[in-house]
Amino acid sequence: MSEYILLIAVIILVCLMLRKAFGKLGMPMLLAFILLGMVFGSDGLFKIYFDNYAVVEQVCSFALIFIMFYGGFGTSWHAAKPVAVKAVLLSSMGVVLTALFTGAFCHFVLKINFWESMLIGSVISSTDAASVFSILRSKRINLKNHTAPLLEVESGSNDPCSYMLTVVVLSAMTGKASGGQFAYLIFAQIIFGILVGVGTALAAWYVLSKMKKPKDGVDTIFVFGIALVSYAAASLIGGNGYLSTYIAGIILGNRPLDNKKALVHFFDGVTGLMQMLIFFLLGLLSFPSKLPQIAGTALAIALFLTFVARPLSVFAILTPFRCPLSQQLLVSWAGLRGAASIVFAIMATVHPAYMKHDVFHIVFFIVLFSISLQGSLIPWISKKLKMIDDDSNIMKTFSDYSEEVPVEFVQISITPCHGWAGRAIKDIALMPELLLVLILRGKERIAPKGDTVLLPGDTLILSALSVRSEITCSLTEVTISKDSQWLGKALAELELEDEKLVMLIKRKNKVLLPHGKTKIREGDVLVLSQI
Repeated sequence: MSEYILLIAVIILVCLMLRKAFGKLGMPMLLAFILLGMVFGSDGLFKIYFDNYAVVEQVCSFALIFIMFYGGFGTSWHAAKPVAVKAVLLSSMGVVLTALFTGAFCHFVLKINFWESMLIGSVISSTDAASVFSILRSKRINLKNHTAPLLEVESGSNDPCSYMLTVVVLSAMTGKASGGQFAYLIFAQIIFGILVGVGTALAAWYVLSKMKKPKDGVDTIFVFGIALVSYAAASLIGGNGYLSTYIAGIILGNRPLDNKKALVHFFDGVTGLMQMLIFFLLGLLSFPSKLPQIAGTALAIALFLTFVARPLSVFAILTPFRCPLSQQLLVSWAGLRGAASIVFAIMATVHPAYMKHDVFHIVFFIVLFSISLQGSLIPWISKKLKMIDDDSNIMKTFSDYSEEVPVEFVQISITPCHGWAGRAIKDIALMPELLLVLILRGKERIAPKGDTVLLPGDTLILSALSVRSEITCSLTEVTISKDSQWLGKALAELELEDEKLVMLIKRKNKVLLPHGKTKIREGDVLVLSQI
């Protein structure tokens, strides 16, 4: 027993070291976990023989629950709302089109059996949330035209559709379902998945709102359990568990929870561990000696998928929305395949349906190709297509800014028309419990005294007590576009909810502290607080 525990600990520590090394090299860290699994596996250096597909399918399906849930939990609805329709179409019709195009290529060009071709197309039709989230967030890639939230929402929500197609094709291969049964299967997967996800999230939100100052991580454990309930409850009644848990994550993640920072840190750690677990197990399960046998077929499918099937699907959906060509090209390229595709391939392998080809290793090869080539080049292609944007829409809490000491600092610039310009500090009435601690005057640092006169150009640093841990305030960013209903209005003219306030405005490279007469311009990023 101790030997196994030590082995697991060593693998986790090596994964963490590889994560840091691959990050410096600019390569997707998930590739490191797969390669490490291959090193420990049957054909690797440590020769650990492992071929239990059924166990891996169960473990990886469990791990995907938390990856899907946190994918929704970390998605800002304010950022996703402008691209919601596009993302939903990409995650549904885009998946179907990709599966059909790829399946047709396998059947008519590679001469693979029809249903087996459709199975391969279905299994690899979705983009992988773990791969996309990992690269976008680890590289801090901020993209124009709401492309980052488009990719995140699409990759987080299209696994359920791929899973549904895989189930349908496997049922057809065994001949156990009629047309009416197929229709009901699709209906149940979508409708029950949505209903359970929404219902579970709203019930959880009601319970969390009634908790008074949750301690000892009770709320964290509760949300952990809710992620499992949303998946299991939907699956038990024939719904799509992955769709359910993703929707539950979106709803809870966009509610003003009292302890959201702790939840984010917890699920960051859990999701990171689950990603390591999935990709290591998939590498361990593979037999690299079998890859040359399927390399030709798998490479042909990977190239067709990357350069034909995915772009055709993306352009068919995004062109009617008049999306820029550069955005469509980037979305096409960023359609990474990952753990979900391999897990679905394992599901097909353990299914009683007969398959002539080694679907698992074919999909495994395609995922390696996708993560290593496409994933590594996403930052470079984003720059070449001029899609990099320095602004980002990220939901934060006050406690994200300072945790080390119970004091917060704010900065004020004194302009020539500022009310404090030319006045001594002793003549200025500061709010109670607010202290002026430093004056920056050019390169000079001045300790303030009562008779110190403030001059135009001075920068003042003031301190105040930190917000107590039980008081939280969610911050969201809203970018003002050409068609925004707020464009050209003064802040005093905005009709905001009672619990919301515009705290600051980011205008190009400047940060403005707003007042009632401040006019909103195109491109402004409004930071709103919500109690």
